[in-house]
Amino acid sequence: MERCGWAGSEQIYIDYHDSEWGVPEWDSRALWEKLILDGFQAGLSWITILKKRDNFRAAFDDFDPHAIAGWGEDEVSRLLADPGIIRHRGKIEATIGNARAWAEIEAAQGFDRYLWDFVGGKPVQNEWGHLSEVPPFTPLSEAISKDMKKRGFRFCGPTIVYAFMEAVGMVNDHLTTCHRYEPVRAMGEAAA
Repeated sequence: MERCGWAGSEQIYIDYHDSEWGVPEWDSRALWEKLILDGFQAGLSWITILKKRDNFRAAFDDFDPHAIAGWGEDEVSRLLADPGIIRHRGKIEATIGNARAWAEIEAAQGFDRYLWDFVGGKPVQNEWGHLSEVPPFTPLSEAISKDMKKRGFRFCGPTIVYAFMEAVGMVNDHLTTCHRYEPVRAMGEAAA
């Protein structure tokens, strides 16, 4: 069975590739969680985040943005002392600010709709044959990043946003040779 080359040989990575990555996500809270985790991944490998994901969920109140929006210095200090997560003050503080930005968008139109409107409500279906063809960011991820920053989000540069878009299925970047390409494509077409 052929997979995208980045999936490697560790079971946690293979499972993530085979069951989550690229599958269209429509839930506002789940989208926010994945955006936050992609922000924490900046400068690190994704497998580091995957291995700590359950710890992140426990430490961040199961990524409830309504709860996190009300956090302050006490919670920042608690998280900085938690060895189960990435202890980076800037990323932790950004998560709290991002929860507040999420809440504004969620109340106005829904965070899910906000994001999916950028791609017309359906995944972009790419057709990459080689990992070297997949871009680190696109004009679309640059536009989304710019808009998110304008709305108060942090740790959402174009590269982070593109990785997020791939993860939540806004773009199908499974290689055409990957066994997940066609099933993920079908999920995207069914959503249209």
